[in-house]
Amino acid sequence: MPPIAHERTVLAHSLWADTANPSPPRPALSGAVRADCVMIGGGFTGLSAALHLAEAGQDVVLLEAETVGWGASGRNGGQVNPGLKDGPAALAARFGADLGGRMTRLSGAGGDLVFDLIEKHKIRCDARRVGWIRAAHTRKALASLHAVAAEWRVTGAPVDDLGAVDMQRLLGAPGYVGGIIDRRGGNLHPLNYALGLADAAERAGARLHGDSRVTGLGPDGDLVTVTTAQGRVTAQRALICTNAYTGGLADPLGKTVVPVTSVQVATAPLSSNVAASILPEGHAPSDTRRLLIYFRKDAQGRFIIGGRGALADRDVLARQQSLREVALGLYPQLDGTTWLHAWGGNVAITRDHLPGLHLVAPNVMAGLGYNGRGVGMATVMGTVLASWASGAATETLDFPVTRPRPIPFHSLRQIGVRSTVAAYRLLDRLGA
Repeated sequence: MPPIAHERTVLAHSLWADTANPSPPRPALSGAVRADCVMIGGGFTGLSAALHLAEAGQDVVLLEAETVGWGASGRNGGQVNPGLKDGPAALAARFGADLGGRMTRLSGAGGDLVFDLIEKHKIRCDARRVGWIRAAHTRKALASLHAVAAEWRVTGAPVDDLGAVDMQRLLGAPGYVGGIIDRRGGNLHPLNYALGLADAAERAGARLHGDSRVTGLGPDGDLVTVTTAQGRVTAQRALICTNAYTGGLADPLGKTVVPVTSVQVATAPLSSNVAASILPEGHAPSDTRRLLIYFRKDAQGRFIIGGRGALADRDVLARQQSLREVALGLYPQLDGTTWLHAWGGNVAITRDHLPGLHLVAPNVMAGLGYNGRGVGMATVMGTVLASWASGAATETLDFPVTRPRPIPFHSLRQIGVRSTVAAYRLLDRLGA
């Protein structure tokens, strides 16, 4: 199986890379070019922005350091989970009824946007709009889920409560006391979705370049120039769409998020009788543990499970083995099944668990920090960035615009993450 290029071996053997659709070569940027807008980053955010701007008639260039979908967009669990971590009431309380309501509508429409794009552009990514299940492991967690579901129903969203009997029927496994289902969600092959967005953007006229790591970004009179090893793009506006892989680009932008490793493992295709006994209606649940797990089957009947990873290779391997053991606890019928794939990558966590929409410079804006909800929210954020690049005033956008402010003591955050993970693991074991 082809590993993810330029990635550590323990994170590189991705099911999604192994089953990706053919993708045309996208050569590195060479020479000096001009554009209306330049996107930095070829994940869901940058691809969505490029597609929407190109369809609106703008001349756009997208620069990706590796290949389209190389980062989290091509490695995640493929869950389309609408909304933000905060529910409608919390958003209204924090941002006011107007902006909070707009944020609720914007984030809640993530599923509609993703599945509409898939249908419109005939993207082959095994999309299934079966809903997104959140599975509660304690009564306290169930009460919280039901409260948020009630808030969403006030807005007209199809979010329903589930009891323990419902949960066992839909999951094919005991152990969860209930949950909710958001029928706006579903699941897909994330890398093929990214590749499909790239194809659609190119058909609309966007110019996409792989192997084009950005080495510089700065003003050029009233314009902005973005440089790579072999070329440069001068444009009216630039969009930074690099999420957990931002690093030192446009400092302090990368310090507004903490990159956290997430890992997944997947089996060989299951026999038909075993596959039929696991998630019989094709859902992709995530649970309410502090160190949550998420699991699903793909279109060929492979079982996939993911969760929090680690930094060192040895610890990554231990986390991946732990996921296999959790899978056997959920579904004993997986005993003896061959596990063929193991991979991972970084997700971007923010201090307040909300994405950041940051004005980096007068003609440079960034969208990042999806906290594990990137399929829907990153696609949506691409439309917000495209609106701004098309001339929309910041106050009219459906998400608050801020200057990038680094997380305090950012250089020590990984120590904090490790301590938090250890504490969360203990609390999860205790059922607290």
